Amino acid sequence: MSGPGKWWRRKSTPAKVETYTRWSFHSFAAAEVTVFALPVLGQVPLPYALWLCLLTCVHAAFGAVVASRALDWTRGRRAQPLPLMSAYGATSALFAGLVLWLADQDLGGEDTATALGTVTAGLLFFGVGMITLGVRSRRRVLGLVLGFSAGVGLLALALGAGMAALVAALAALFGTGFFAMTSVFSVWLLNAVYELDEARETRARLAVAEERLRFGRDLHDVIGRNLAVVALKSELAVQLARRGREEAVEQMLEVQRIAVESQREVRDVVRGYREADLGVELLGAQGVLKAAGIDCEVTGDAAGLPGEVQSALGWVVREATTNVLRHGDAARCSVVLEMSEGTVVLMVENDGAETAVAGSGGGSGLAGLRERLRAVDGTLEAGPAGKGTFRVVARVPVAGEPVAQESLAEDAPAGAAPVAAERGAAA
Repeated sequence: MSGPGKWWRRKSTPAKVETYTRWSFHSFAAAEVTVFALPVLGQVPLPYALWLCLLTCVHAAFGAVVASRALDWTRGRRAQPLPLMSAYGATSALFAGLVLWLADQDLGGEDTATALGTVTAGLLFFGVGMITLGVRSRRRVLGLVLGFSAGVGLLALALGAGMAALVAALAALFGTGFFAMTSVFSVWLLNAVYELDEARETRARLAVAEERLRFGRDLHDVIGRNLAVVALKSELAVQLARRGREEAVEQMLEVQRIAVESQREVRDVVRGYREADLGVELLGAQGVLKAAGIDCEVTGDAAGLPGEVQSALGWVVREATTNVLRHGDAARCSVVLEMSEGTVVLMVENDGAETAVAGSGGGSGLAGLRERLRAVDGTLEAGPAGKGTFRVVARVPVAGEPVAQESLAEDAPAGAAPVAAERGAAA
């Protein structure tokens, strides 16, 4: 049994369900022969019994082929087998009518009539059930069941069955309806399993795509500001070098330091270990903006805030600082961090926004910040706050003590040179 066991284990869950469904309907053919064909041999006189047994076996084999083709169509592997289904339906009706006609010929006693009626029911039940595998519309399935049931009743009435015709029609209705419902449910279950499997694969692909977007956003947030500073300091170094000033060497050393730091940060992003620290980002923003000749005042203290809140707000500070450097012509920028009614509020405001490209607040960087803040139930507002002023406000609910209102050290971090003074000297 190791061979069949391995064959079964290698199949996916949808493939297992499909195999089970197929063999279930193939077993219906064996059940039709066992339940309806073989008993005829002992209940109907020869040679009618042999012909009826052969007729039922042919019908069962035909039904197995129809079921296989219909399931292939259900899975999209072949065209809908309409000609085959039509031929099978006509064969089922013809065989059932022939058996009913034989039952009216009084070939034997009551047992013979019962056996012939049972064969008729089997032909109709299995016939309708196999056909409905290849029918998608529920209305057509209902019409098929009602049509076969009405046909049985009319044929029995034409043969002089009287009230028995109504009984035959009702029996055909319930029997064919049951088999049709079984077929429809089996197809629905098979399709549902495949759709769930496809949905799981889609979810996995979306997770990969989301991670790629997150990675790209992190790279943008990490190197965007640093590249802006590198461009600024490189431009200043060029101007100083053209005038033979020794300060050009210091500026290029600072560019080298920022490039090395950017490499480290990119490696941290790749490893997935990087978290923005709000205190460090506030100090860094102040130093970078001052080095660019922008008067920057930072108010508030990040101490005591949860790590995930600090990380989210740290990215806001980084992105806002990058936008101040890259867009507009700011001369002043203020960063305020405060606690208000259980909510941490971070506000970054700058002037010189008349020509700001990011003034609409629709950039990809701001969209990434909104995603980060949503992870901590925060919100982000960005837009003009008056004539020539642009404001970014982030709010994150948090339980804790109010953030102290105090100005951070005015000194920039080590290595951040006061570019404003050097600009004046270079001029």
